[in-house]
Amino acid sequence: MVTKQFNGSPEEQADLRRADSLAREIFSDVANKWALLIIEALGDGTLRFSELRSAVEGISHKMLTQNLRMLERNGLVGRTVYPTVPPKVEYTLTEPGQGLRKTVDVMCEWTHRNLGHIEAARSGFDGG
Repeated sequence: MVTKQFNGSPEEQADLRRADSLAREIFSDVANKWALLIIEALGDGTLRFSELRSAVEGISHKMLTQNLRMLERNGLVGRTVYPTVPPKVEYTLTEPGQGLRKTVDVMCEWTHRNLGHIEAARSGFDGG
């Protein structure tokens, strides 16, 4: 994995509008459907890989692996490997991951509240 070097002041690195900011890279990493669904699933507690795959319906083995690695790299998910045969691996949200989960919960609540409105808008837009 290639690690980018970010130059600029802390304010510049926190500016989502800047294409070269660290904040933009982090936002891009976590603002994808799989990452958000994994964070939501792990919000209820520690899960093993197979349990996560079952909890996030439709995710492939490859996408789950890639997203878990990215979330771990960003310090949002902790990975614990137990020295057993076969190895037992568990994933859990870190403190920053728990904080992000609160935001994901708000997004889920917003979706539920506005589902009818969005369905009506789509129906009108699509000519239905």
